[in-house]
Amino acid sequence: MAGPPQIPLASAQAILTIDLGALAANWKLLAARVAPSECAAVVKADAYGTGAQHAARALAKAGCRTFFVAHASEGARVREALGARKGFRIYVLNGLLPGKAVAKAYFESGLRPVLGSFEELRSWAASARFNARNIPAALHVDTGMNRLGVSLDRLGAFLEQTSNAVAGNSAGVSVDLLMSHFVASEARSDPFNRRQIAAFHKLRKQLSGVPASLANSSGIFLPQKPFFELARPGYALYGGNPTPGRKNPMQPVVRLQAPILQLRDIEAGETVGYNGQWKARRKTRLATIGVGYADGLPRNLMATDERAGGEAIVAGNRCPFTGRVSMDLTVIDVTDVPEKLLAPGIVAELLGEKITIDDMGARAGTIGYEILTGLGRRYRRVYVGGPA
Repeated sequence: MAGPPQIPLASAQAILTIDLGALAANWKLLAARVAPSECAAVVKADAYGTGAQHAARALAKAGCRTFFVAHASEGARVREALGARKGFRIYVLNGLLPGKAVAKAYFESGLRPVLGSFEELRSWAASARFNARNIPAALHVDTGMNRLGVSLDRLGAFLEQTSNAVAGNSAGVSVDLLMSHFVASEARSDPFNRRQIAAFHKLRKQLSGVPASLANSSGIFLPQKPFFELARPGYALYGGNPTPGRKNPMQPVVRLQAPILQLRDIEAGETVGYNGQWKARRKTRLATIGVGYADGLPRNLMATDERAGGEAIVAGNRCPFTGRVSMDLTVIDVTDVPEKLLAPGIVAELLGEKITIDDMGARAGTIGYEILTGLGRRYRRVYVGGPA
């Protein structure tokens, strides 16, 4: 019988495996759920930490044609990853700052800004005239988030300015997508969802014929099915649970493994880590792994005498963290793992099927989104199951 997986100690780095096949399968599941509406993909924040260029290629191969990023620089990298092929739309969610240099980046990469203010509208119209080109833009209307977007009470004036911006010009502002953002779609029974959906139905009547988008990952699973013409999932694509409190319908995409660097035995009463906040209650075998908060492992996964912390899987056993998560190292309790299955180089799994990003987020007092997007750059990244 083969022993537990082992990582060569010549490379003490942790390994982050990203399953592009699972990513593609998650998109296909969501696309089937919203059909005949289109299913886009949000690949901002470096595709939630998984690598935007790798993710965009895998999603495009699966059939995705519309992508959302947060910044123009992200959009340029996605456009580069997709190559010169036509038919892909890339929207930049965080709007448009003024200045010719900013607009130039959009035009060079064929990016579509998501306009959410009068200033952005005027800037985009001026850029279109200057470049004698009309690249469509999306219109973001705020239905309750109070973060970005045109407020509902100013939408009429905004649309009037949109008409004035294009009047008499061969190149101006063309709105090809109307969108808003859910406040609490992960909470199925929250009345805010019903209010936003109703408001969105009303406002889209003012832009008849323009495709509309409201549903994010959790929005796709709301009973009202607010798919409109385009759904734009993000978190669920990468394995996050869009239905908290219920079984996760998505496949895990990331797997984080680190080799055991050193084993040691301590006696009951001895402490572990900075400030000695965790004390052994029995004779304990410890394993040190080379992952810490500099790698994106939340410091709040620390274990003390008063509270449990994070966990790792070693040879099929759940092993609790001991002491503080430090910059480069974390110590785990492997006392209950059979001694013959322990040695330097043996793998400790921090994320995978048994410990999900949502599990780790809950133990750290945060959300899986933060776990994903905080995945460090020191990991040795391995892409499987799709184009790399």
